[in-house]
Amino acid sequence: MLSSVLLAAWNGYGLAISFVCVGVIVLFWWKKQQGKSSHASFLSATLLGGDTKSEADYRGDSKLQIKDFERHRRQIPKRVNGNKIRTTPAKVGGGHTRIQPLFFFFSLTGSTNRRAEKALQRASEHFKRQDSSILEPQLVDLAAIDHEDFFEHAPMLHQSQEIIKYFYLLLIPSYDIDTILDSVLKLFEDIHNDFRIDTAPLSCLAGYSVFGLGDKDGWSSVANGFCSQALDFDRWMAKLTGQKRAFPVGMGDVKSDADARFDEWTAGVLSTLTDVAASGSLGEGVVGSGEAFESDEEDIKTPNSNHSERSQKGRPSSIGDLEDIGGKAPGSSPLPIDFTTSLQPQGPKPMVPISSPTYTALTKQGYTIIGTHSGVKICRWTKSALRGRGSCYKYSFYGIQSHLCMETTPSLSCSNKCVFCWRHGTNPVGTSWRWQVDPPEMIFEGAKEGHYKKIKMMRGVPGVRAERFQEAMRIRHCALSLVGEPIFYPHINEFVSMLHRERISSFLVCNAQHPDQLAALKPVTQLYVSIDASNAESLKKIDRPLHRDYWQRFTRCLGILREKRMQMRTVFRLTLVKGFNIEEEVEGYADLVAKGLPCFVEIKGVTYCGTSTSASAGLTMQNVPFYEEIVAFVEALNVALERRGLDYGIAAEHAHSCCALIASRRFFVEGKWHTLIDYEKFFELWQKGRKFSPEDYMGPPTPEWANWGNGGFDPRDQRVDRKGRAIAT
Repeated sequence: MLSSVLLAAWNGYGLAISFVCVGVIVLFWWKKQQGKSSHASFLSATLLGGDTKSEADYRGDSKLQIKDFERHRRQIPKRVNGNKIRTTPAKVGGGHTRIQPLFFFFSLTGSTNRRAEKALQRASEHFKRQDSSILEPQLVDLAAIDHEDFFEHAPMLHQSQEIIKYFYLLLIPSYDIDTILDSVLKLFEDIHNDFRIDTAPLSCLAGYSVFGLGDKDGWSSVANGFCSQALDFDRWMAKLTGQKRAFPVGMGDVKSDADARFDEWTAGVLSTLTDVAASGSLGEGVVGSGEAFESDEEDIKTPNSNHSERSQKGRPSSIGDLEDIGGKAPGSSPLPIDFTTSLQPQGPKPMVPISSPTYTALTKQGYTIIGTHSGVKICRWTKSALRGRGSCYKYSFYGIQSHLCMETTPSLSCSNKCVFCWRHGTNPVGTSWRWQVDPPEMIFEGAKEGHYKKIKMMRGVPGVRAERFQEAMRIRHCALSLVGEPIFYPHINEFVSMLHRERISSFLVCNAQHPDQLAALKPVTQLYVSIDASNAESLKKIDRPLHRDYWQRFTRCLGILREKRMQMRTVFRLTLVKGFNIEEEVEGYADLVAKGLPCFVEIKGVTYCGTSTSASAGLTMQNVPFYEEIVAFVEALNVALERRGLDYGIAAEHAHSCCALIASRRFFVEGKWHTLIDYEKFFELWQKGRKFSPEDYMGPPTPEWANWGNGGFDPRDQRVDRKGRAIAT
């Protein structure tokens, strides 16, 4: 029936249907050919520079038309003609010179961008009313341009009888993480030191000025790193422009006076621009002109020098990057006082205020911030142990079950910025305590409360074992190694005592940069010192310490640890990073062990966190050693210790953590290693208040499955892969 209907329809309308189909096919083909032709014409015009837009078309708008022009220009292949870049504007028929202000900015949070837009609007209104020789100011995002186009030479544009000279205004925040600002500063250095380029390629600028935004909570003064990147920009710009600083560096604290200081700087810059436009040069009468004293230049006093510091021009010493914010060396010339500097004394401030980006970043990573400077976080091994998937190496070596462990710190601040830090570089840094001090009672109660809340959040997670969940509601161990430097906290002894009173053992980790605090430390269950390199050069490269005397501090700590080895269990923790601290350093590590004589030496491969901070520090998965490489290193270190007559041996391993343990033979009793701890015995000895030694609370023999060569995975648990599938052990 259906076939007869279709046949009848075709007999009646077949010809019409055929014409329609052919027409549709022809139309589709024609459209396709038109599209190809248009695309080819566009590519041809672009590659040959035949765009109908002129340079003037890119200048009509107030929101960086130059950025659009430069982006379009970079689409066309550059032609190298071998001509030297002109550093001064050519005279065009005696034409009139006009000034083009450019507001450069960089921002991670948007606050610097908003201030730049505010200054742009104010400048636009100011120059419309007063001076026609100054062009409409433009905004330039440092993250959206090719830096060579603006800093290797000025982007000079000529309009008929006019010469355009640029005036650079740079708004630079300072961060304690690696950003594009570090790349720009490196470019400045490369340009200045490139023999093929004029050392002052921006001398054709009408002038420049820099405004810095910083946080005095982290860096209380210029000497301690306040607005350090802005000062570095000013230093290099002075070199690249031939000392054309038109107005002094402005500096503002983002948490107090940034807006007021920025308004003052903007007013001064606009006044300077007006003067420059009227006179045609900076001139000696312009505020901020004259010789530019650079931060890497310093007069050296001689024993016979009778000149005062002022007669020596008061040039400041080097202001390094945030890795070197230890302040100026004693005896050096004082820093010049900026016009924005507040003389009002300020009391201690919170280390991590609730309103700060640091607080937001840390809480986003899973931290519970306690008070103003402490934190607690649940460890991934705690989650693993709750689900019966294994505890960390501390259970294999010392008998600590991960689901009974609380990881916390009374000080989020650290004095190193290690390349392998897996805390994403978001915690504060400092070389001395200058913040509010929270009472230890508040930190202790807050840490327990925060930990228990996080444990309760695991209640509904698939695989959590009921018995372990109940056990986890009673903290038995505290790892003071979460982030920062726990020994930095002024009341660390009181805090540790609170742990011991509640029969919570204490493992405290320090980075060997605070010898005075280490010497004053009272007994803890186990004391760690991070030994991340065997020599000063490697230590600076991998730990990036803030203290200038970092190596002296480091060696002092080893001596203190040697003295404490008979009072508490001491541990050297070696974190091995391929390409940084493994190759040819075994002998150096053996020498350090000879100096400190620790009870144990933990050797662990680095854990790569995969963040941009790690990548910018030069760390990738290529730097993570295989366990076979860790084994080879441990065996070589053990041999090196034997050659020195040191009584050590390889005791245990935890292959899953890529970790192994070398122990003093003080803990090798009756043919067996005794690396475990008798925690109840420790608390009894501590409560008596008398001196005791590590042997007094030595535990039972290390379990067979944890001994060297047996892998170290708890046989009660089940290893799984990334997808939760069981792995045979």
